[in-house]
Amino acid sequence: MKVLFSSNKNPDFITITEYIENALSKKSKYAFFNDRDFIVPGRIRDNFPILNKLDLLRINKNLLSLTEKFKPDIFFEAGGYRILPQTIEKIKEMGIKTVLWTIDVPKYFESIIEASHYYDFVFTGGSEAIEILKNYNLKNLYWLPFACDPEFHKPVKITGGEKALYENDIVFVGSYYPNRMRVLEEISDFDLGVWGPGWEKVPPVSSLKRRIRRAGGVKSDEWIKIYTSCKIAIAIHYRDEDTPCYQASPKIYEVLACKCFLLVDNQRDVISLFDDGKHLLIFESIVDLREKIKYYLERSEERVSIAEEGYKEVIQQHTYSHRINKMIQIIKNRG
Repeated sequence: MKVLFSSNKNPDFITITEYIENALSKKSKYAFFNDRDFIVPGRIRDNFPILNKLDLLRINKNLLSLTEKFKPDIFFEAGGYRILPQTIEKIKEMGIKTVLWTIDVPKYFESIIEASHYYDFVFTGGSEAIEILKNYNLKNLYWLPFACDPEFHKPVKITGGEKALYENDIVFVGSYYPNRMRVLEEISDFDLGVWGPGWEKVPPVSSLKRRIRRAGGVKSDEWIKIYTSCKIAIAIHYRDEDTPCYQASPKIYEVLACKCFLLVDNQRDVISLFDDGKHLLIFESIVDLREKIKYYLERSEERVSIAEEGYKEVIQQHTYSHRINKMIQIIKNRG
């Protein structure tokens, strides 16, 4: 089976794109298309919509050229914001199955809703997208959560020098959002380390300020060391007042794959996929979070046992190979 996989890559970080590629390489012959291969810089495209449109048309034309050359059985788009409906129609006219996997919080979902009608199969990373898209009578709509890649996400040995760089009792790795800052401020009296983009926004008067280890990007080869070094990792999902978000963040799977004890906020998809108290711990409030931190910092055997169970579960059930296998099986069955 041949798959043409379309998405984009971050030049500075390994992302879900590389994990999907790795899984595809074990299952099929594939080619990759960069759907974010703009020529015109973003700041110019933002100010001149006609230039954005022309650049987008060029990208879609290049995709059609590669499709004609590669002749895949499946066209697989992860994301969905830049592939135009007319492009999907032309790919389908070539007798190729078309697949969309939505991988973002549905904050700017209008273009996804419009494009979803044109795909043969639509998979969503979060169940909130299922609730949105099921109102549009899509024929083949499936929940396909995120996952881990054990070749990238795994416990590693830490040297003495690395311990000084990465070790804290409790860690949070992820981008700044106001809801995350509010939670982390309430546990800043613990030995907490915070890593990730945007944390320079924390005000100097905040008790959290001294806990910021790095306000900037953290590469995967670093954060696996951060998770391996800590006693407890915290996961706090994105929230705002307007956007439903039930998905289990990729960080959930990645932390567990590092054999790390995880405390995570109450998120619907997390509860659907993992057992609270067996694979990880859910916290319901700040008071609950603080109590569980205190309890498990003092009970290393219980903490390690839960981390081991979480690791086994994610490796056995939640890798990107599992996800790609499921996707391809559904396509074959529903063909």
